[in-house]
Amino acid sequence: MNINSVLNDISSEKRRLLNHSLYANIKTVDDLHAFLECHVYAVWDFMSLLKALQRELTCVTTPWFASPNPEMRYLINEIVLAEESDVAITGDRKSHFEMYIDAMKACGADTVAIERFVNAVQLSGDIFTAIENSELSNGIKEFLQFTFSVIAEAKPHNIAAAFTFGREELIPEMFTEILKNLEANFPEISLQPLIYYFERHILLDADEHGPMAMKMIDNLCGNDPQKWSEVTQTAKTALDKRLGLWDDISVKIDAIKWI
Repeated sequence: MNINSVLNDISSEKRRLLNHSLYANIKTVDDLHAFLECHVYAVWDFMSLLKALQRELTCVTTPWFASPNPEMRYLINEIVLAEESDVAITGDRKSHFEMYIDAMKACGADTVAIERFVNAVQLSGDIFTAIENSELSNGIKEFLQFTFSVIAEAKPHNIAAAFTFGREELIPEMFTEILKNLEANFPEISLQPLIYYFERHILLDADEHGPMAMKMIDNLCGNDPQKWSEVTQTAKTALDKRLGLWDDISVKIDAIKWI
């Protein structure tokens, strides 16, 4: 097996995701706010996938020792640099999660729930307990539980699979769908920080991070058929959980329309 085999095996899940009705259903400011207030959890947990890979593929403890694969060390550190300390629209350095929070605030979306949840995680010290005890919807809970289960399993190739096929390889096409006619549909609110965030992700993931993540998968799986099989299954589940999240947001948006 190889990267092309995985892409072929997950093509139906990816197609369903890219053809989801959610994108066309975001028609009002309230719809957009509902999307952002749910999607932000995926922006946040992505950072944990990223740092889990850095932990597995580099040395982040002291005393320092050289990790075994310099190429993978370079690839993940290069991605971390941009994701954790990119140039924001204001010109200062911020993580993509912080940029997203700023974009939400700029267009009037509520950030209280995500900020309260992150604080609860910090206080509890147990991500699974924090998720279970939260008032999040089932779609968000299941999405987060999958992410942190993959991280807890601590298999680098599976973490890389969720990271690559559930995020980096998917995001350029997915965010392009979200960006279509965004300014035209919502001229009354400040969307420049949000558009900047989406465009920045599309640029980085399509040209740099996506290909880098693919190289990580190749290096981690090599000629091991068991690892390739696990990567395919993890990728499929990651896309299924994203579909569940999109379904969940769609239900929330439909409910707004009936108020």
